[in-house]
Amino acid sequence: MRPFFSRIIKPWLAVTAAATLAALGASQQGCTKESGTAAAPSQPQVPEKRENGVRVVDLTVNEHGFEPSPVTLKQGEPVKLVVTRKTDQTCATELVMDEYHIDTQLPLNTPVEISFTPSKSGKLVYGCAMGKMVSGTFLVD
Repeated sequence: MRPFFSRIIKPWLAVTAAATLAALGASQQGCTKESGTAAAPSQPQVPEKRENGVRVVDLTVNEHGFEPSPVTLKQGEPVKLVVTRKTDQTCATELVMDEYHIDTQLPLNTPVEISFTPSKSGKLVYGCAMGKMVSGTFLVD
């Protein structure tokens, strides 16, 4: 039993430990720039569209959730969301925004318009009806 452990198990354990440490080191290096500072997350660029003075934001529901997110809005500026659900692979079959009493069904591949005016600044989270398991964020200035 002892020769088996020494010849087979010890080398296998050494290779496994080395691979684990190498993977851990690579994952930590991927989070930083060469200078050693953490990379800042970038916000998606959302083109400004307007219709009769109302900001129009196109949102898509796909396998990754609500996109784009976050989207920056202005307090007191009317917004029209045009939401299109393009997948049946998530629970996001409706959009719920509790603060504005919005609960709107999102039929598959059909653009749905939802209008509201952000009344206070801060982070506004919206999402599916299952406790916002699938969610997105508006940052209201």
